Amino acid sequence: MTSENAPAHDDYALETVEISKLFGGVKAVDELSVAFPRKGMTSVVGPNGSGKSTLVNLLSGVLPLDGGTVIIDGVGLKVVRAHETPDHGITRTFQEVRLFDQISVWDNIMVVLTNRSVFPAMVERTKSRHREKAREVLENVGMWEKRDSLAQDLSYGQRKLLEIGRALALEVQTYLFDEPFAGLFPQMLERVKDIMKRMRDEDRTIIFISHNMDIVREMSDYIIVLEGGRLLTEGEVEDALNREEVIEAYLGA
Repeated sequence: MTSENAPAHDDYALETVEISKLFGGVKAVDELSVAFPRKGMTSVVGPNGSGKSTLVNLLSGVLPLDGGTVIIDGVGLKVVRAHETPDHGITRTFQEVRLFDQISVWDNIMVVLTNRSVFPAMVERTKSRHREKAREVLENVGMWEKRDSLAQDLSYGQRKLLEIGRALALEVQTYLFDEPFAGLFPQMLERVKDIMKRMRDEDRTIIFISHNMDIVREMSDYIIVLEGGRLLTEGEVEDALNREEVIEAYLGA
């Protein structure tokens, strides 16, 4: 647990201090205080209804806080606005992929690199640095050969890759991935894992939700386990997953 006076900027890219979110009378996130290490990859796990996706939605401004503070690089925020999160060094992907389906793969990246709205990004005269960056991003996620395809014509796995590419194009510090591996065939799953590992090697802060405990063990440097909107445990992966309360609650032992 951390406080607003803790040296968040030294060790943590992102913290929460007693944040809450209510849906009716149910606390989906219940005065949750957690810290996400700046270095490495942190997984957030827990059963359906434990508050994982709600937490990511609060951190990314998709949902408003009902209480508490989000600390980004030492700056405390009582209100997180989705359109401002890239300015705070945060971006995200969604469990249900969100793309501009009626435009090309290339233009989906250019929207991010230029004006961040669809029509101006398509008609504005692009600069060479934008074009070079778009190519770099698409090659990084293995989508260069699909650059002229409409987003709506991509396979599910390719759509995942393009959404990750859009996030990479922002060049922020902290990336929130909501179920990035769900529904992927093995070859595409390995490609997504490789992309995320390269991001970690570049000292990006990676936070991801997953139900796949094998992937959690393989990919995580740190783990946060939620239950009923509260923190059940956190720590080094094997140590946390071997704790009795986690085994009983999530591994069925």
